[in-house]
Amino acid sequence: MKTDILVIGATGKTGSRVVKQLQNRGIEPRLGSRSASPSFDWNNKDTWIEAIEGIKKMYITYYPDLAVPGAKEAIESLTYLAKELGVEKLVLLSGKGETEAEACEKIIINSGVDYTIVRASWFNQNWSESFFLDPIISGEVALPMSDVVIPFVDADDIAEVAATVLLDDAYNGEIIEITGPELITFKDIIEIIAKTSNRSLNFHDISLQQYVEGMKQMQIPDDVVWLIEYLFSHVLTNPNNQQITDGVEKVLGRKAKSFLQYAEETAKTGIWSPIEIEEL
Repeated sequence: MKTDILVIGATGKTGSRVVKQLQNRGIEPRLGSRSASPSFDWNNKDTWIEAIEGIKKMYITYYPDLAVPGAKEAIESLTYLAKELGVEKLVLLSGKGETEAEACEKIIINSGVDYTIVRASWFNQNWSESFFLDPIISGEVALPMSDVVIPFVDADDIAEVAATVLLDDAYNGEIIEITGPELITFKDIIEIIAKTSNRSLNFHDISLQQYVEGMKQMQIPDDVVWLIEYLFSHVLTNPNNQQITDGVEKVLGRKAKSFLQYAEETAKTGIWSPIEIEEL
């Protein structure tokens, strides 16, 4: 059945999973994406009104990240418009240990609209659906800060938490921090992926400057390079981001998915298999 719920970022890592979570509960949300009808485009405010009209609850993800320039202003404009159009509840996906993300949180917290903030650690899926995937496929992984511990969290857990708090007003007014169940390093991760995918992966510990230069040589867009450098230099090293929380267990009543569980499931899909080059 059609509902009065809008999922912004409906084709993204968490948004697509929130949509599936809602669909599994018999709810067909309105999809907030450029390809949807009506469409929603963060870069075109003319699309916002039609996408939000008639909506009572919204799940908000900002692409590529709440830390980027312009994100705060966009969240401010969206929150104001949502309130004007009668939206009653906002659920924002935020980043754990990100100062800029917390500034965006405050806009929603002070809006006068019911809200829940889902503050997540780095995603497991960065290794299978994002910028860490290509090095895995190549077999040569070069990363800085290889000994920093991170409580990687699974996007499936994020989505299930988000869908639950979206529907359950018992979590109104709360900031829920969610992480995985263990602290692991990049070296640990490469070992786990190598074992579960039956691959031989070479890990190279490099400096952040070398990593940034490598991205530039690969002609990765400047805004993406800036964001990744920011995440490594400011977020990864934030002591708050190196703490395990019980947010998943608190909301879902079960343990968060471990990286090993994620890796075992993902390896079965073949996404980490090396690309076969046909001989001419």
